[in-house]
Amino acid sequence: MTAAPGQEAGQEPTQGPAQESAQGPAPEPKKGFAAELKGAVTPRAALLVIGVLLLQLGFVTSYVGALHHPAPHELSIAVVAPPQVSPKFVQGLESVPDQAVKAVTAPDAETATEQIKDQKVYAALVVDPASTEDVLLVANARGPSAARAAESIVTGLEKTQGRTVKVEDVVPLAKGDANGLSSFYLVIGWCVGGYLVASILGVSAGAKPANTNRALIRLGTLALYSLAAGIGGAIIVKSVLDALPGPFWSMSAVGALVVFAVGAFTMALQCLFDIVGIGVAVLLFVVLGNPSAGGVFPPPLMPPFWRAIGAWFPNGAGTDATRSIAYFDGTALTKPLLVLLAWALVGIAVTFAAVLRRPSHRSRELVES
Repeated sequence: MTAAPGQEAGQEPTQGPAQESAQGPAPEPKKGFAAELKGAVTPRAALLVIGVLLLQLGFVTSYVGALHHPAPHELSIAVVAPPQVSPKFVQGLESVPDQAVKAVTAPDAETATEQIKDQKVYAALVVDPASTEDVLLVANARGPSAARAAESIVTGLEKTQGRTVKVEDVVPLAKGDANGLSSFYLVIGWCVGGYLVASILGVSAGAKPANTNRALIRLGTLALYSLAAGIGGAIIVKSVLDALPGPFWSMSAVGALVVFAVGAFTMALQCLFDIVGIGVAVLLFVVLGNPSAGGVFPPPLMPPFWRAIGAWFPNGAGTDATRSIAYFDGTALTKPLLVLLAWALVGIAVTFAAVLRRPSHRSRELVES
């Protein structure tokens, strides 16, 4: 074979550019596992994953901690009895271990019934001195578990004194609300809608509004959504499912306030903490707010921590307000409404303060050119 020009005899032919192109570029050196891991999971993503794990563990701790072992604590029971025997029954109720009962007196059965309907006491023991059978007045609408706890305590006390007790439900549950949970689940739905719509607005257009006009638009959108959600929820539980009684528009208004309060506060959290604000909202409204709301067990049957915080969250305040409208003619509404209003106003104030303080380059709203 004749050697190519410029090539000595016996020397292997060199590859030209065309041959190199046919074989493709030289392979890149393989990266180590540590480098691949660093590229796949950034430090920020790792911190978010750890945060999700902590939220998950907090969820389990909060729900199981609040609901796994209901035990009465200062369950209010009124005693209606002649003056000569009333102290004996009051003392007997207050001697139940672990401060289970907070006993008060009432002059007659009518007054005790009104106190139950005004949500001042959970139950009332009406003693009949002419008989060995007494009457226990309860309100299942305020929580069947509280009524059962009162019945169990009073039955035990009556047995020690050779007496029996008959239970009378003065505020029964609606037929479509057999377990008394409809108001609780309705409020959970409203809360979920509130923080989800605020989260969607933040994720789609930036965690922090670009200016005060955009903040007003977001809050206005949230207000319209809240009205629709309040009315829609009331239609479902009243007209569709027949689960709750009570005035339609009052329940709709409470629902709108619940949704707006949760949504506005979630919006504020996003302005302060960017995407992490959504996780903080889940911590507040799901991990802490739901189990302490008094839906499954009323406050006197929950552990101290959840009993203390429940009424101060939108979940608990909304449940109390909805239950009051449905069953108790709107009694004791002032506190839950003020709590909801406070969450809404704080959310609005923090949102505007965050927008006015300084512009955010990372969280600025996407503006179409």
